[in-house]
Amino acid sequence: MISRIWRGWTTPQNADFYEQVLKAEIIPGILAKDVAGLERIELFRRSIGDEVEFMTIMWFRSLDAVVAFAGADYETAVVPEAARRVLARFDAKSQHYDVKAQRQ
Repeated sequence: MISRIWRGWTTPQNADFYEQVLKAEIIPGILAKDVAGLERIELFRRSIGDEVEFMTIMWFRSLDAVVAFAGADYETAVVPEAARRVLARFDAKSQHYDVKAQRQ
């Protein structure tokens, strides 16, 4: 299992709108691509001073599945234009981790 972690930051004024864009457009758009090996997407949000940070964690069965989603340069973040319009800044690269243990 591979986890793909990405973070973006926006203003408190744009945070609710950005969250809605993620939930209504971006995440459903990713899931609609039906990428083989994409297990799930998790969304996190926290306020930090004068910014709101969003983090997504995507869970893939293998690195091949990550490449199927993101392309050969799989570390490069996939940030749709709708997100770029309201983000103040974001990770240009996603971080990838081998998942060594899980408990449910």
